[in-house]
Amino acid sequence: MLIRESLEAWEKDFLSPYASLSAKSKGRLRDEEPCDIRPVFQRDRDRILHSKSFRRLKDKTQVFLSPEGDHYRTRLTHTLEVSQNARTIAKALQLNEELVEAIALGHDLGHTPFGHAGERALNRVSPYGFDHAKQSVRTVDILEKDGQGLNLTFEVRDGILNHQTSEMPSTLEGKVVRLSDKIAYIHHDMDDAIRAGILKDSDVPREIGDVIGYTCGERLDNFIHDIVIHSIGRDDVMMSKPVEKAMMDIRQFMFERVYQNPIAKSEEGKAEMLMESLYNYYLDNFDKLPEFLKKLVDKGDPKEVVVCDYVGAMTDRYAINLYNEIYVPKVWVG
Repeated sequence: MLIRESLEAWEKDFLSPYASLSAKSKGRLRDEEPCDIRPVFQRDRDRILHSKSFRRLKDKTQVFLSPEGDHYRTRLTHTLEVSQNARTIAKALQLNEELVEAIALGHDLGHTPFGHAGERALNRVSPYGFDHAKQSVRTVDILEKDGQGLNLTFEVRDGILNHQTSEMPSTLEGKVVRLSDKIAYIHHDMDDAIRAGILKDSDVPREIGDVIGYTCGERLDNFIHDIVIHSIGRDDVMMSKPVEKAMMDIRQFMFERVYQNPIAKSEEGKAEMLMESLYNYYLDNFDKLPEFLKKLVDKGDPKEVVVCDYVGAMTDRYAINLYNEIYVPKVWVG
């Protein structure tokens, strides 16, 4: 028996009856020979981990734009925290950890530089709009490997696409990641806001703190335990009503105190202007894009979408340097 087949047999024997089995995957966009060692979801996880778009996450904003401190989250550390939360929950529920990890590691691959400010800018200027979840799927389907894509399974692509939309993922593993994303950013954005001096633990309203805790650690622990307790043995992934309400309330609290805070967000207007400027520049200078992107127009993609592919994939630092190179006058040296 091949190693992959023995691992698939283990999944069938030991995972929950509601888990997604590697051997029962709905398949890939393009058929390919299976690996003799790795089941399909493990293979997807490895492909994402080795991708260029995953490496770029290390230099993309989470909430605080280009912070000077060493310990503020980036889009990469956010992704790793989502993955760890999701794996903890999946292991407790006997779901497929490798599927959970693949979805979690891939869920933000299409995110713009400068966080949601960059996403807002591209969504505003492109007539086709811009949504980072859809762009993450486009990244793994088309843009990675210079236009070849990663050819991931349906289950991973479905989880990435539906990690925050009105549609629910089709697998329990996708639902785990969807909730893990929310509790991760509530946890670490609060932690970063406290580090920045914008919030204190004591600022959390009593009606929220009494349910889910007054410290970041308490809240994360309560969220995960609540999901496990109320989902174990069920064909669903859920929170209790009181904890779910507290999660929505603290999310609203974070919007009011952090996400819309004029101090924390003081540079976002500049970031949006920068993104719009780069978008317009490459729309007017389309020939400067990489060859594999220009070929997408020949296949029927609008120029506006392809320009978003290029500008949206940039890191914060690359976008700033490129903007300076294009628009900031250089000092004359005689």
